[in-house]
Amino acid sequence: METVTGVGVLDKAMCVLAAVIDGPCSLGALQIKTELPRATAHRLATALEVHGMLRRDAAGRFELGHGLVPLGRMAIERFPLAASVRPVLEDLRTTTGESVQLFVREGDQRRCLLSLESPHQLRWTVPEGARYPIDVGSAGRVLLGELGPEGWVESVGEREAGAASVSAPIVRGGELLAAVCVSGPIDRISQEPGKRFGDAVVAAAAA
Repeated sequence: METVTGVGVLDKAMCVLAAVIDGPCSLGALQIKTELPRATAHRLATALEVHGMLRRDAAGRFELGHGLVPLGRMAIERFPLAASVRPVLEDLRTTTGESVQLFVREGDQRRCLLSLESPHQLRWTVPEGARYPIDVGSAGRVLLGELGPEGWVESVGEREAGAASVSAPIVRGGELLAAVCVSGPIDRISQEPGKRFGDAVVAAAAA
């Protein structure tokens, strides 16, 4: 289990929520995914169920709860960046043929707000909501303020072996809001992703 805040019960509860993002989990599956003791996983899951953060499906498995719906809606309304830029990033995916992501900074990490997968069978997948270190990868370095002379930052095998990416900043009123990233297997997007897709990423970020 990942310790993030130092507040043990909160970290454990968030770990339980994260475990069901990809689909419903039985208590046994929840225990395996979270690496928590069975009794702890059960206690947290049932408490989250009471608060509407989790629910049970027809098979009795734990699933994301309906209480998350208004929270998610309000989060989108108060920070509508992902919805606003989706059409532009969809065009970027079509233009490049590669996976496209939108990242924002959260302290010493970066979170993926939007992930559009490449149509290729072999592709680089980044789950929406996933967090990564901010000091590795092209998007993280952009969010730290790094920028090359042509307006982009590239990364080759930096965070994950076999993957490469190029990113550019979304800036409004002088404020760095997010990073647009195109990523994919090195074998396809090459050892120089910036040279290949940098201009397109910069144009999308500006748009």
